[in-house]
Amino acid sequence: MARQKSKHFSYISVPSKIIPFHHSLLFKSLKSSPVQTIQFSTSPKLFVLLLFFLLFLTFQLGIHLPFPPVPCSPLFSNAASSRQSIHIWQRVDVSSNVSNEFWKQPNGMAYRPCLEFSEEYRLQSVVMAANKKKYLLVVASGGLNQQKLEIVDAVVIARILGAALVVPILQVNPIWGDESEFSDIFDFEHFRKVLADDVQVVSSLPSTHIMARIVTDKETPLLKSPQQIRSRYLKRFNREGVLLLRGLNNKLSKDLPKDLQKLRCKVAFQALKFTAPIREFGNKLAARMRSRGPYLALHLRVEKDVWIRTGCLPGLSPESDKIIQVQRKLHPELLTGRSNMSSHERKLAGQCPLTALEVSRLLKALGAQSNTIIFWAGGKPFGGPEALQSLTSEFPNFYNKEDLALPGELTLFENKSSILAAIDYIVCEQSDIFVPSHGGNMGHLLQGSRAFAGHKKFISPNKRQMIPYFLDPTLTESEFNRILKSLHENSLGQPELKMDGARRDVTAYPVPECMCNDTDTRSTV
Repeated sequence: MARQKSKHFSYISVPSKIIPFHHSLLFKSLKSSPVQTIQFSTSPKLFVLLLFFLLFLTFQLGIHLPFPPVPCSPLFSNAASSRQSIHIWQRVDVSSNVSNEFWKQPNGMAYRPCLEFSEEYRLQSVVMAANKKKYLLVVASGGLNQQKLEIVDAVVIARILGAALVVPILQVNPIWGDESEFSDIFDFEHFRKVLADDVQVVSSLPSTHIMARIVTDKETPLLKSPQQIRSRYLKRFNREGVLLLRGLNNKLSKDLPKDLQKLRCKVAFQALKFTAPIREFGNKLAARMRSRGPYLALHLRVEKDVWIRTGCLPGLSPESDKIIQVQRKLHPELLTGRSNMSSHERKLAGQCPLTALEVSRLLKALGAQSNTIIFWAGGKPFGGPEALQSLTSEFPNFYNKEDLALPGELTLFENKSSILAAIDYIVCEQSDIFVPSHGGNMGHLLQGSRAFAGHKKFISPNKRQMIPYFLDPTLTESEFNRILKSLHENSLGQPELKMDGARRDVTAYPVPECMCNDTDTRSTV
């Protein structure tokens, strides 16, 4: 925020919605005397001396200047009275938390990006560049992060088939109704240039192929290997010249040759970059969080549709549980996983989202202090403000993008759920610590991108092992905290080496296929 050229002074460059800094409060006693006001207007030195004296009193004598308390999200406007009033000096002082053990970053073992491809791969690239006969069309479905993962696999399939990739089509989601196109969210030119040596990316079908008979499947099958993909599609693809694939979510094998695994990482972490306006606004919100010290980002999954789909209960009240149960019976097709498991069985199996109370207890057990600055991403919680009361009462510095944005800044993104999700992603990606309350595509991609960026702290809640301790009323708080710390010693974002035979997606676990350290001989990128 630019500093205004006036005789008033501002100390922290963050929006007034976060820290409502009313200059008039400093001069309340002065305005009663016009003579004094004139003196300060014409004597800047005297003004600075008085201001310095006021600050000295604030620190030395414990006198608090009358700044307003921390604002609440519009979501919590009815619950504002339950929050603590925190003065500006206390909020600035949270930067001292950086010395707390909780903020310590994991040992990244000096791993860094390594995306050098084999000589055979590079030779194939030369041959593919001369081929202008085959074009792959892909329809990506779901929310933003599922679409990103499907685009990653689309590039790999185009490479396997030796085809050019037409810019992916983003299917309009019936839940969110966002009609954004690829170029509304992602930087197309950057995407095309980064992948120039791997796959040719074009904005549309050439005129020679517009009337071609499109090869397609009603439903994309599981694609286990490059050989299977070629045997299924290549003959018809070579004949017709256009292939359309849809529904790629989790259809392509996670266990592919090394060069294709590297290509996955290249697409996910380097090629798929948000457009400049999205990046600029996301970076602006992240900077507003960062200006107040280190911050934690939390992805909360406590929306109504999440409780319905997971087969779990929010536990807010018998009435709220009943609403979810009724909706689940009306829409059984929404339920994911086994339908014969009870809500309690799912919870014990680690298949349920953490509630606000459980997240709060987890953070406190791992060492988060009450003045920890938290950015939270997620939809409207089922149950309203009360659903998050356990978190906001323990951690009052609790903000989302609506809190951070100045009036009118989010207007451009109304009804653009994918763009709003991209903004959340940027602020979460730049946080010192990230915690997902439930598994999902956003947490999956952030786990990989934070690892690729140097293994920034990523706390993976060990739900299956820790839930029994949440349900044990005999444990003291110190015993509970000790147990949870022990359970998460190896779940803080440190490199996880792939065991022989393990099949893990490199977009979440980039070591060792896409990263190396000094013990490796691979070149870095």
